[in-house]
Amino acid sequence: EDHFYPEIINPETGEVVAEGEQGELVFTSLTKEAFPIIRYRTRDLTRLLAGTARSMRRMEKVTGRSDDMIILRGVNVFPTQIEEVLMACPGLAPHFQIELSCPGRMDQMQVMTEASDTAMGPEDRANAGRELAAAIKQSIGISVKIDVKDVGGVARSEGKAVRIVDNRPKT
Repeated sequence: EDHFYPEIINPETGEVVAEGEQGELVFTSLTKEAFPIIRYRTRDLTRLLAGTARSMRRMEKVTGRSDDMIILRGVNVFPTQIEEVLMACPGLAPHFQIELSCPGRMDQMQVMTEASDTAMGPEDRANAGRELAAAIKQSIGISVKIDVKDVGGVARSEGKAVRIVDNRPKT
């Protein structure tokens, strides 16, 4: 805080949120003269914690990125939340891709992941998929379809992984 002024803003409106609310972290430099930074948007979602006996404020752990957020049936979902639940499911590899679609009136999410072992048969993969769907429903509160593919079945990309494929109609 002696060199930067942190703020938490609403990612959509740019307005400063109330103290302790989660939002996007924004910095303004206080001491840079040659190249000042004014309200630099980090796209990181976090919250500033109330002051303690320390002389500097603290920031909560970064929970996601505003540009990765998915709004599905009114629920904010981050790929990192899906990944966290997936990592806790035995028998599934940490590779995944989220596909969003809108076949009717409601948006749907399908998570494509893969088995961690080539010896997993179709029945084992189906059971692992049901367990993952239940864990996501319990943890995040949304119903998703799960497609457990063979080892190497989820597309890999060079560089940054493409985690979200949005097939919903653009309005």
